[in-house]
Amino acid sequence: MTAELTIADQARLVAGLREALRTESGGREVRAIETHISTVLLTGRHAYKVKKAVSLGFADFSTLALRRRYCDEELRLNRRLAPSLYLDVVPIAGSVERPMPGGEGEAIEFAVRMREFPQEALLSHELERGALSEGEIDALAAIVAAFHGRIAVARPGDGYGTPQDVLDYARGNVDHLDRLRTDPVERDALAELRDWTEREFAVRKSLVEARLRDGFVRECHGDLHLGNIARVDGEIVVFDGIDFNAHLRWIDVASEVAFAAMDLEDRGRADLAHRFVDAYLSITGDYAGLAILDFYVVYRALVRAKVAALRADQAQAPDERAACDVECRGYLALARRHAVRGEPGIVATHGLSGTGKTTRSQALLETIGAVRIRTDVERKRLHGLAADARAGGAVGAGAYVGDATRSTYARVCDLARTVVASGRVAILDGTFLARWQRDLARSLAAELRVPFVVLSFAARPGTLRRRIVERAAAGRDASDADLAVIAHQEATQDPLASDEMGDVVGCDGEAPLAEASAPGAWREVRERLGAGRTLAAAARGAGNPTGGAGEG
Repeated sequence: MTAELTIADQARLVAGLREALRTESGGREVRAIETHISTVLLTGRHAYKVKKAVSLGFADFSTLALRRRYCDEELRLNRRLAPSLYLDVVPIAGSVERPMPGGEGEAIEFAVRMREFPQEALLSHELERGALSEGEIDALAAIVAAFHGRIAVARPGDGYGTPQDVLDYARGNVDHLDRLRTDPVERDALAELRDWTEREFAVRKSLVEARLRDGFVRECHGDLHLGNIARVDGEIVVFDGIDFNAHLRWIDVASEVAFAAMDLEDRGRADLAHRFVDAYLSITGDYAGLAILDFYVVYRALVRAKVAALRADQAQAPDERAACDVECRGYLALARRHAVRGEPGIVATHGLSGTGKTTRSQALLETIGAVRIRTDVERKRLHGLAADARAGGAVGAGAYVGDATRSTYARVCDLARTVVASGRVAILDGTFLARWQRDLARSLAAELRVPFVVLSFAARPGTLRRRIVERAAAGRDASDADLAVIAHQEATQDPLASDEMGDVVGCDGEAPLAEASAPGAWREVRERLGAGRTLAAAARGAGNPTGGAGEG
C-alpha cells in the first residue's frame, strides 16, 4: 500500500516530475504555475495538474484516494465545456525522487493531463492588452447560456442551492475574511457587508426557494472568471471548473453569471459586464434572476477577496503581499458598490425599422448598466421560436397579427417591471410607432414612479432600406422587418404628439456609430433619468418610511 504523501513529499515529487517531463519533451524547460490547491506543469505541449495534499475546508485533497477521485471529476466536468483540452488522468509511478508519469507499477500520485495553450490566449490577458472584443463577450454569453440549458438540474431535496446552503456560504466568506484581515477600515466594510448580506437574504429567501424549485440550480462551472476562459483554435473555451466541492458548482445559474460580470467590472470593464449580462438574459429570458444578481455579485466579490487575503497571508515577499492587499481592498469596494440598490427607470425606443435603435441602444445599456428587452426577441419567445428564427414577418400575419403584437408589448412591459424591481433601467427596444404602445410604457413608468424617456430615432428613407436589405442578407438579427414592413410602418405610424414631447430625446440614426460610445454620449438621457430618479426616490420615501427596503 502506498504511503500518503506530505506537502514536503509533493514538493520533491513535483521537482522530479519537472525533470522527467523535461526529458520527455526533448529538453524544453517545464514551467510551473502554483495555486493554493494545485501545481500545473507546462511542457509546451501538455499541462499536467497535480492537486496539493491539503485540506482547506472547502477542498480536501489530503489523501491519494481523494486526489484520484477529484482528478476523475475534473476530467468529467471540464469535458462538458472543453473536450479538446482535457485528455486523461495520468497515474504517476516510481518514487518521490524519480516519479514516472504513466509508468508501470503502483501509482503514488495522479495528474490531470491537458492540452497546453499559450497563456496569452487567456481572456484575462486579452483584456490587459486591449484585445478582448465585444464579439467575444457575445460569444461567451451564448456559450454560457447554451451550457446552462443542457446541464443537470438539481431537485429540491438534493441538498444543493437551498436557502441555508446559500446563506451559509455567503456568511462563511465574510467570517473567513474577518479572521484574515486586521485593517480597521476593511473590518468596518466587512461589518457593513455582513449586515447587508443578512438583510438582503431575508428579502430574497423566498426567491432562492423558488429558483431551486423552478430548476435554476444546476451543475454549473462554478468558477467563471476570465482567467478560466481562453481563445483556443479561434474559439472561446471555458475550462477549469470546480471539481473539489459539489456545493460550489451546484448553484443558481444567476450566481455563475454574476461571477463573470463581477470579474469584468473588477478589471475595469463594467461596460462589458453589462453587455454580458444583457446578452445572456436576451438568450435565456431569465430576467427573474436579476432580482438576486446583486446578492451574488457581492458574494462573488467576497469570494475573490478571500482568495486574495489567503494569498496575502501566505506571501513571503512584501511586494507580493502588498499587491494581494490592494486586490482584496478592490474586491471589497466592488462588493460595497453592489450592496447599494440602483435607481431604476424606463427608456422606450421609437422609430421605423432600420433607424439604428438596437445598434445604438447597445451603447446606452453598456454606459448606464441597463437591461434591454427587445420586442423582436420576446415576440418569438412567446411563439416558442429562437431569436434568429423567421417568424413569418408578413404584415398582419403570424406573430405580427394585432393580438400577437399586443401580447408582445404587454410581455415587454411585464419584463420591464422585473428589471425596474432589481434597481436597473429597462430599455424597451421596439418601434413603439403606435400611440397605445408608448402609452403602455409611459403608464407603467408612472405606476412604478420611475423616470420615463422616449428615444426617438430617425434616418433617411434610403438608409433604412439599405440597412434592411443588408440585415436580411446577413440573417443574424432577430428582426423580421423587410421592405414591405417599412412601407406599412410609414403608412400607419402614429406621429409623436405634442403632449408626448416632454419625454422625448431625439437620436440621429445617421450619426457615426462611434459617437454612441464616446465620452459624453447620452448626457441628456442620463440627466433625465437622474432628475427623475430624485423625484421617484422622494415619492417612494414619502410612501415608505423604511426607504423601500422591501421593494423588488
